[in-house]
Amino acid sequence: MKLFQAQSSSLYDPYFIQDQFEIIQSEKILFPVIHNLNLNAVLGKVINEGATLPSAITYRYMIDKMLRVESRRSTSLIEINVYALDAALGAAIANEVARVYSEDRIALATSDQREGLAQLRKELEKQELVVTAQRDRVEKLRKELDIAGVDLNQRYSDMEIETLRQMQNSLIALRVDAIGRKTRWERFHGIPLEERRNLVNSELIQDPNIQNLLQAYLVGDQNVTRLQGRLGANHPDLIGAIENRDKILQQLDNQLRGYETSLEMASKEADARVTELERQLGQAKVDQILSARDRMRPFEEAASKLDDEQRLLTTLKLTLRQREIDFQVPKKTIEILNHAEPARFASKPNWPLNLLFACVFGAILGIGAAVLVEYFDTSFRNVADVEGKLQLPVLGVIPFSREPAKAYDPSSPDSEPFRVLQTNLNLSVKTGHSTALVIFSAGPGEGKSTTVRQLALAMNAAGERVLIIDADVRRPTQHRLADAPRDPGLTDILLGRVAWPDALQRTPGAPDFIPSGSAGPVTLSLLYVNKLRELVADVKSKYDRVLFDSPPIIGVSDSSVLASVADGTILLIQHRRNPESMVVRARQIIDGLKVQIIGVILNQVPTGTGEDYGYYTNNYSYYSHDAGAEAKKGDGPRGAEKLELKEKNRRPPRA
Repeated sequence: MKLFQAQSSSLYDPYFIQDQFEIIQSEKILFPVIHNLNLNAVLGKVINEGATLPSAITYRYMIDKMLRVESRRSTSLIEINVYALDAALGAAIANEVARVYSEDRIALATSDQREGLAQLRKELEKQELVVTAQRDRVEKLRKELDIAGVDLNQRYSDMEIETLRQMQNSLIALRVDAIGRKTRWERFHGIPLEERRNLVNSELIQDPNIQNLLQAYLVGDQNVTRLQGRLGANHPDLIGAIENRDKILQQLDNQLRGYETSLEMASKEADARVTELERQLGQAKVDQILSARDRMRPFEEAASKLDDEQRLLTTLKLTLRQREIDFQVPKKTIEILNHAEPARFASKPNWPLNLLFACVFGAILGIGAAVLVEYFDTSFRNVADVEGKLQLPVLGVIPFSREPAKAYDPSSPDSEPFRVLQTNLNLSVKTGHSTALVIFSAGPGEGKSTTVRQLALAMNAAGERVLIIDADVRRPTQHRLADAPRDPGLTDILLGRVAWPDALQRTPGAPDFIPSGSAGPVTLSLLYVNKLRELVADVKSKYDRVLFDSPPIIGVSDSSVLASVADGTILLIQHRRNPESMVVRARQIIDGLKVQIIGVILNQVPTGTGEDYGYYTNNYSYYSHDAGAEAKKGDGPRGAEKLELKEKNRRPPRA
């Protein structure tokens, strides 16, 4: 029996190679490697801060991070690669894996021989006991019959005795043959059906039909593998190939079952022959004893049986010795072609290649993401786009600011956009008339409250009389920006609890302010339109500009009510926050109310954009810094004249 059937066969078996991949990476191989190289402690220093790892964790780390087993195409060569921070450790692990795997293959290949030797030793021990017992019986008969000086090896010419000896020799031969046949059948019976196919060769199963079926099955399986790569699962050729392969496999399994049945029948036939010969020998002995006429016959039979048992014992000893010598012959089930050497250079990571791929794919990903964002972004992209689609002028562009200032600083560049907004707004409304304006947006969170506050501060600094009314009664913000109490306010005025002068809050250097009022179920519905008109008429008689901070117009009715009582509205759009359709819908709502939209304010515009917003923001910063630097000189008379002139132009609010 060949020790390594897969390599002795002339056929390439890809399934066998795949099995070896799994065996090399199994706990059966790697756990001895871990123990021999003390990898629990070695790897623990690297990945576990010096603490020793459990073998299971070390095994999983080796499988996931270190070990890679490969095979060269169309060969039975296996390559073991180990990746480690220490090159010497990686080489040692690779060589140890190959050594342990080689020893395991030898142990597996010689397992049948070891079991056969163990069985022979057991039979030899039994036969020694039989010979000892038979020798004691002969000595007992010698004493009972008072026989001395008799040669136990003496041969008699009596025909009956010679016949008995021949029958005894035949019985010994049949017993040995029966033991061999029974052992072969029992071992074949214990092998699973799917593993019997590996035993089919010219030495184990000398059946040409089975060998031809195995060859046909391997060809059919390769054909199925080839067709599966080109055809769909329902293709007639693939289905026919699979059915043909399965039919051949069924015939091969049936032939192997039949071969097992033949082994069983041969074993039973051998046992039957032994039984029959034992019966005939026993009968012959009985006949010989009955026909014997002297008292030497029992002694001769005992001596003859002792001789037979000794010859059987000698045969077993010779067979055992021969098998032991054959077992000691060096066996090589696999051949290690190359031993691993510590690498001089790290195999990975390849930093130049990784950086190149990172730059290339990062650029592709970034450009693709930017293109997708631009493609799917339906918000307004520039000032021309806003004015072209909304048919409204842009009054001001407010740059992006993470924390808008609560106070107004004329020398700060952040205040310049609001001065531009105030100027454009004054140019857009009638001069010499008080105006009530509602600043609204399409959606929430676009920065209306902060813009209203800063615009009012700019107007106040320019000498205009300004009043801020926080009309966002659902989510008021102005009282927090002004650090003022929330009530009494607008809701209290509408409910008749207080008069509007009592709700007015004045702060030096800041515009006057009416907060939203106490929280409650009050909304700016049509019930309060008349009171709102009366309030607007009263405050316009006292202030040049009345600015309403309103809630978003889409989804909330308050802005529509406010717009109906105001002199005009201003639409605020935050940069790239809401889609165009939402802003256009907000404009359509105001147009439906027959209320004038004075213009648009673009809010939170990034200064680094490549669009035309950058022209506005860059100019704000440029001129504001120059103006601030000139004002801060402080020693020249011209600076004092400018400051004095500015203070004279400010008009105090009328009582």
